[in-house]
Amino acid sequence: MSTPEYYRQKSADSIPTEDHITAINQMFTELQLAFHNQFHKAFSDDQKIIMAKQLWAKTLSDLPPARIAQATRRAIKESDYLPTLHTIRKFSEPVPAELGLPDAYHAYLEACRAATPKSEQRWSHPAVYLAGNASDWFFLASSVESRAFPVFKRNYDIVCERVMRGEQLDLPMQKAIPETVSHPLSNEERKERMQTLRQELDI
Repeated sequence: MSTPEYYRQKSADSIPTEDHITAINQMFTELQLAFHNQFHKAFSDDQKIIMAKQLWAKTLSDLPPARIAQATRRAIKESDYLPTLHTIRKFSEPVPAELGLPDAYHAYLEACRAATPKSEQRWSHPAVYLAGNASDWFFLASSVESRAFPVFKRNYDIVCERVMRGEQLDLPMQKAIPETVSHPLSNEERKERMQTLRQELDI
């Protein structure tokens, strides 16, 4: 799984671009409309708005401008209060679905229904396999859902956190099938080998 753009850009040196400035201006316009009273209480005059825009542009410049816009919309939809810088950064993080992660219950069903050997199945995301493996396949198969799902969900949430931090997950490598399969030699074969060795060594 490749590293998401969000994390690639976050690690780079960050200087606000014209697109960042445009995104910040648009953000403040939308926040003013959505949180009118709270906005004017926090930014009571034009000078405070200008200073806040400069701070926010500098602080959020490691994010893609499109991600800033998405974070603004999420804040407006999901928050009752005017978002802080910290809140905007939280809303800027990709949601699990953006990274190809199914929700916990569908991941649980996928893990329970997977055939054996598990590592050879086509998983919607490596996180599902890793969570199933951490939960113990036999436990998932032999336990009722009310007991097994909470265990799986806990492990799945842990693995998803790793993905959200930008970690790349890989399924275990399949062991190659040897071209020849060794087996113990019979007494007759051992005698023939020993005789051949003696002839080669002239003993």
